[in-house]
Amino acid sequence: MHTNLDCYPCFVRQALSAARRAGATPDLQREILLETLERLRALPPEATPPMMADDIHRLVRMRTANPDPYREAKAEATREALALRPVLRAHVDRAADPLDIAVRIAIAGNIIDLGAAETYDLDETLARVLAAPLAIDGLTALRHALGSVGAVLYLADNAGETVFDRVLIEHLDRPVTYVVKGGPIINDATREDALAAGIDRVAEIIDNGSQAPGTVLEQCAESFRERFAEAELIIAKGQANYETLSTVSAPVFFLLQAKCAVIAADLGVAPGALVVKGPTSS
Repeated sequence: MHTNLDCYPCFVRQALSAARRAGATPDLQREILLETLERLRALPPEATPPMMADDIHRLVRMRTANPDPYREAKAEATREALALRPVLRAHVDRAADPLDIAVRIAIAGNIIDLGAAETYDLDETLARVLAAPLAIDGLTALRHALGSVGAVLYLADNAGETVFDRVLIEHLDRPVTYVVKGGPIINDATREDALAAGIDRVAEIIDNGSQAPGTVLEQCAESFRERFAEAELIIAKGQANYETLSTVSAPVFFLLQAKCAVIAADLGVAPGALVVKGPTSS
């Protein structure tokens, strides 16, 4: 998925937000914004939004000497999600269709996306996602796929969302390999964030060797690319994984909320829609 012109204001907002979170002075914030605009001017038309976001956040980390501007926000999101975990588990335990509810819970966690927005409401989002129809409903296909595979490769998205993922993983009844980023980028989950959510109790944790949002395969470690190529079933969380993998031929099921109008249009759904999109879903 190539970068849309409507992505440009979002890149500028992310640069300013990250600079402020990193503790940059107003003068340094201005310098970072001006350099971001220059990088946008030079952006090749074939670049994906996560590739540009990676470039911008590398710039912020370098100019502020802060390796993880979102560290505190990630820790707080994980604490907030862990406090909600008993409620999430109860929804699954009393469900007539536990897989449906567990998938919806994982999708609800996708609201914890500081690249898309500065704030979120977990309680409101959970209530909405549990009640709303799936705009792209690949749940039946996912159910069938789970019944025919021995293991799942699960591509993580954000810290805090990891707790919601854990609820789904606990219900999959299959060995799961949980893939995080190789280093901090926005509020994407790293190994540290996955451990804080207790993912190590339900899955093997690996990183993809890349610090870019989503899964930019050409930037990932060879060992991860081999795991990706050999995977029988891949669950990919969030918008950035959709942006980077939507044209890749692989047994991928995308679970996300279409929080961005550009991504919603690419998917053919309304903004805010819930998506379970498999290899043949439409």
